[in-house]
Amino acid sequence: MNFFKRGAILVCVLSLVVIGACAKDQTQTEDTKSAKITTTEEAVEARIPPAAKTVEEMVDQKAGVLVETHMDQQLETLGGWDSQQYRDFLEQTFNPLAEKELKTYFTQHKNLSGEQVYDFLVYMLSSGNYKSYYEQLVAYDHGFVMPELPNGEDEVTTKQKKMNVLVLLDASGSMKGEIAGQTKMKLAKAAIARFIEQIPGDAHVALIAYGHVGSSADSDKITSCSSVESVYPLSVYQAENFTNSLNSFHASGWTPLAGAINKAREILQAYPSDDYSNLVYMVSDGVETCDGDPVAAAQQLQSQSIKAKVNIIGFNVDNEGQQQLKQVADSGGGEYVTVEDPAELGVQITKKWQPTIGELVWTQGVTMQQMTKAMERMNQIYNPLYTASDAELNRIKHAAYFLHKENLITDHVEKQVLELAESLHDLRNKHFKAINETKVSEREQAAKEINAKVEEWRQQWKNE
Repeated sequence: MNFFKRGAILVCVLSLVVIGACAKDQTQTEDTKSAKITTTEEAVEARIPPAAKTVEEMVDQKAGVLVETHMDQQLETLGGWDSQQYRDFLEQTFNPLAEKELKTYFTQHKNLSGEQVYDFLVYMLSSGNYKSYYEQLVAYDHGFVMPELPNGEDEVTTKQKKMNVLVLLDASGSMKGEIAGQTKMKLAKAAIARFIEQIPGDAHVALIAYGHVGSSADSDKITSCSSVESVYPLSVYQAENFTNSLNSFHASGWTPLAGAINKAREILQAYPSDDYSNLVYMVSDGVETCDGDPVAAAQQLQSQSIKAKVNIIGFNVDNEGQQQLKQVADSGGGEYVTVEDPAELGVQITKKWQPTIGELVWTQGVTMQQMTKAMERMNQIYNPLYTASDAELNRIKHAAYFLHKENLITDHVEKQVLELAESLHDLRNKHFKAINETKVSEREQAAKEINAKVEEWRQQWKNE
């Protein structure tokens, strides 16, 4: 083989080597590029966690990316008329933002399965409100407490307690005012006389007049405010003496409510609640005008060993007076009622105040007010939880409808997403509802048991 032939062969071999090397480099470049694309898509998908499939997981689920970024989460828990705020926000603000984000993502990520689509929608649109309300629901307690009811030896001891009844009568100048042709003072005295006639024969009675000295003039304020007198000292009721005491004073000056309550406390210091049932009744037509603190005074009556209940009737009192008198009664562990006319005054004093069976009058089971408040507390927990669950479902359904309309998911995928969303919504709502029903049942059962025991105790007292 001559030189030229050998050179030609060598050139051909070298050319083949170079071409092969270039082809190999090009293949490696394409593979690398493909690997990078795959890795990027996998990284994107890896950021989308699987959607919660159990109640426990759904409760712990955090708010979706779009919900957390663009929505005040409490909006979705609003009920009643306020829920319109949430609907307006969805239509005007949230849905347009969400649709833009969804369109961008699903344009780049096609041919996803129904479960993958659902995972993404939960990742973006989930509520995030469940955990707080769920924990409150599980921890909910009706708060009803069985009142102290005497049993066995304690029952005998309680029934044998001696009763002290102190009546505090407002004798300030405003009690001169007339209703139906008679002064408020005269009407109040007549009602109190009838009331005292009905108390147990072995009870001790006291009548305290306050503000009955001086006048309403500023110059008489000090004298009048310091005029708190036990006109009928604590003792067994004697009709003639009590009547004379009632007639011994007239409406005159200022209104030392706190002074009168403090006087009652002074008298009752020697009668601890272990041995005595102490009841204080006050009739007033107005607020404290002597710079005292009747609320604090009533609290002291309750907090000390005498534990006297302060029950108040506001007679023809304005709104400001009613508010203060109610606070005093609440602080004194008693009740407040307001009356406007003579007939009503008589009914309230002789019926509502009738202490012929001592503490029995004031011992109650679960009141309608307590039941209503317990129901309201439950609704404030359960309703937002249920509403948030419904709101999440509706956001996901809206998103699925939108994606299908934009031809970004198929009919089959849309159906899968909707079925998955509905089934998990039903799962969590049934669970929430079951807990709610259990709590309601416990509440109603507790009220039923407490009321039955209190009524049984009442009947025992009545039969004695």
